[in-house]
Amino acid sequence: MAKQFALTDWLPTSKKEMEARGWEEADVILFSGDAYVDHPSFGAAVVGRILEAEGLRVAIVAQPNWRDDLRDFRKLGRPRLFFGVSAGAMDSMVNKYTANRRLRSEDAYTPDRRSDMRPDYPTIVYTRILKELFPDVPVVVGGIEASLRRLTHYDYWQDKLLPSILCQSQADLLIYGMGELPLHEIAQRLLNGEPFDRLKDVRQTSYLVPKGEEISSHERDIRLFSHEECLMDKRKQAQNFCQIEMQSNCYEADRILQTVGDVTVVVNPPFPPMNTEQVDRSFDLPYTRLPHPRYREKVISAYEMIKHSVNVHRGCFGGCAFCTISAHQGKFIASRSESSVLHEVEQITQMEDFKGYLSDVGGPSANMYRMQGYDLAICKRCQRPSCIHPNVCPNLNADHRPLLELLRRIDKHPKIKKSFIGSGVRMDLLLHEYKDKALREAADQYTEDLIVRHVSGRLKVAPEHTSESVLNLMRKPPFRQFAEFTKRFHQINQAHGLRQQLIPYFISSHPGCTEEDMAELAVLTKKLDFKLEQIQDFTPTPMTLATEMYYTGYHPYTLQPVYTAIKKEDKQKQHMFFFWYKREEADRIRRELQRIGRPDLIGKLFDRPTPSHHQSDSRPSRPSSRPVRKGKNHRSRN
Repeated sequence: MAKQFALTDWLPTSKKEMEARGWEEADVILFSGDAYVDHPSFGAAVVGRILEAEGLRVAIVAQPNWRDDLRDFRKLGRPRLFFGVSAGAMDSMVNKYTANRRLRSEDAYTPDRRSDMRPDYPTIVYTRILKELFPDVPVVVGGIEASLRRLTHYDYWQDKLLPSILCQSQADLLIYGMGELPLHEIAQRLLNGEPFDRLKDVRQTSYLVPKGEEISSHERDIRLFSHEECLMDKRKQAQNFCQIEMQSNCYEADRILQTVGDVTVVVNPPFPPMNTEQVDRSFDLPYTRLPHPRYREKVISAYEMIKHSVNVHRGCFGGCAFCTISAHQGKFIASRSESSVLHEVEQITQMEDFKGYLSDVGGPSANMYRMQGYDLAICKRCQRPSCIHPNVCPNLNADHRPLLELLRRIDKHPKIKKSFIGSGVRMDLLLHEYKDKALREAADQYTEDLIVRHVSGRLKVAPEHTSESVLNLMRKPPFRQFAEFTKRFHQINQAHGLRQQLIPYFISSHPGCTEEDMAELAVLTKKLDFKLEQIQDFTPTPMTLATEMYYTGYHPYTLQPVYTAIKKEDKQKQHMFFFWYKREEADRIRRELQRIGRPDLIGKLFDRPTPSHHQSDSRPSRPSSRPVRKGKNHRSRN
């Protein structure tokens, strides 16, 4: 039977709900760009429940109206300790705009998908309003938008380099990454009577120091090039990124400082990776797992997608160049215990609308549960951004047996008909030639179990590209692994009498990618009998390697120039090769293949004879290797 909840089971969102609890004021008031869904996959709920567990009275204002008389910002009054601000579970600009900088028509984190319920950069907008209305109340910002903008960063939507979001918002403190541990320390110190302005030494936080104010000296401080130096020299921005990424992926990182005008941004080192007990504590808090009753009869798409899913770990050691997961969650895997996961599965089976199917048992990557280094002392010295690129680290214990056992225990639950895996699967971990026979057998068994037991007719994987040079820039494995996995997928399907599909993800216009690379991608994927559906144009997001290459024109680790398609027409030419099978694109693709000197590919795509006079020296040289300088003729336009 589904559990029945009272209104007071949710964190209060109005004065009436506070009064129902007997509160005259809240200790902390959280402002979120998302609707309030009381579920461990939604940041505002996690932060609220963590602070509540520390003994604080927490209220939430979800998607406040920033256009009117600002009554939403006043309605709960002044908090006793501080305001908390988050843009939401996604970067607000990725959530709101397409790769072509066009407004999206829907917002998955808003009731009934309305697209007008949050401003651009809510972290900045909400914080400025709160600072104007309550200038003496501290504001703490966090979430992925603040986390990835804690230092100088390239903003694709404004097409320029921006300073730390602390400078733009004037927040008092920024929490980056996953916030449980810094929030615990902040709450405990404030409850013990410590003034807010003494919290400058909390790990995993960032703050501003005005010019002339002394900064305590740390022997191993890393001083980045200033924001102004980066504006003048893109190579310095690229060099800064190397330091930021390495420290983000260090087990024991150093403090980072960067000057912006008359202030210095101080980024304290992160906490060590969370252990199982700490992760369990976050997931085991008393969530209702439901949207707040105020949204009754309204659909919140992001919730509908995950309400019957289970997240089993945090972090990802893939280090993909275009992905923000490791920059936000870190590369070290923090796994939940079996008992915590099974407890959540039990909660899901009691939901009124549960029909016996778990939509996903996964995480940032589906098959990294409980994986870590054999010798953690080696991990603590390591600065590699990826544990599996360019090759699988010999110190990585990539044992799939704990995950296999967990999945089998979930499937033994009497109310579970089937558990699906919807998270991305790392093929390189499944295909790696492990020296340990037990690891090889476990990877093979996981592959078979995945395809036979945990696929809903279609398995999604992410080869991303076919070009070896582009894949190397992406920090992805060679394309031959996808061909090998495709063969294995069909063999297992045939052996079990299944007719399932493999759905690959691909990206166009990634730094280093040319039209010729995309034409060859079309030919290779056609040869494997794929008509691509899951495709996207590269969108630069703050604090990723690919974004730094896009903006600076250099590879940050080598400072070698990297070509990137910047102009809208160049990006569209790359993107069209995904659709070689569409009649309306065929003539354009033929003309473009002639133009770039690859008429030999026309016959391979369209099954027609083509001239045999193609010579290797008839191809134009690859696009200029000079760094991209984005003047008025190089900007993407709507």
